[in-house]
Amino acid sequence: MRLKDQTAIVTGGARGIGFAIAQGYAREGANVVIGDVLTDEAEAAAQEIGSQAEAMYLDVTDQACIDHVVDTTAAKHGRIDILVNNAGIFDMGPLEEVTREQFRKLFAVNTEGMYFMLQAVANKMLADSKGGRIINMASQAGRRGDPLLSAYCATKAAVISITQSAGLHFARRGINVNGISPGVVDTEMWDRVDALFAHYENRPIGEKKREVAEAVPYGRMGKPDDHVGAAIFLASQESEYMVAQTLNVDGGNWMS
Repeated sequence: MRLKDQTAIVTGGARGIGFAIAQGYAREGANVVIGDVLTDEAEAAAQEIGSQAEAMYLDVTDQACIDHVVDTTAAKHGRIDILVNNAGIFDMGPLEEVTREQFRKLFAVNTEGMYFMLQAVANKMLADSKGGRIINMASQAGRRGDPLLSAYCATKAAVISITQSAGLHFARRGINVNGISPGVVDTEMWDRVDALFAHYENRPIGEKKREVAEAVPYGRMGKPDDHVGAAIFLASQESEYMVAQTLNVDGGNWMS
């Protein structure tokens, strides 16, 4: 088992990609803290995984909440070895209609929350002098613009940029910072995405989802489990020489 006796925090781990990664880490021997605002779903996720998992309420827009989760996890397990910054939200609309409230909310969770969660865990890793692995979940939306996703794309581009800067900052201090950039993934979030596209592009429900799935070179939308291998690799010693990179796990949608 590649992560035996290590401790990981997975933000937004109650469902979707986060839950799949939490399951994968547990199979590899890690103790996993599922941090999420969806407390009931997080508890259910932890119960499904078993004794190696526990749920904690985590709002990444609240610094006191971040500090509580980080301090509690470190106190219970002795250290934090892995952080997966997966918590994220989605919204869209024509640029001329996006409100400051929408813009700020997207950045508060997707970028600011990711940044300060990374900071808190990195500071704990530095204080313990044991190093670790930090993995930030970006998106193919961070690689290119979209007419209806200007604010969301900007949050994910920022995730990629922060991953580069943090990776370089910690490269010689025992902390490897990298990222994963999913493409279109068949989760609960994409049902919301499809409904919003239907609204703004005057489409039937399900049509946008079908179109993007057909456009993926691999031949289908991604599944949460498709991202687990990359997440395990980036958390393990096998990725020791990889720093400040964001891996595209998207069925060939984007080539960088």
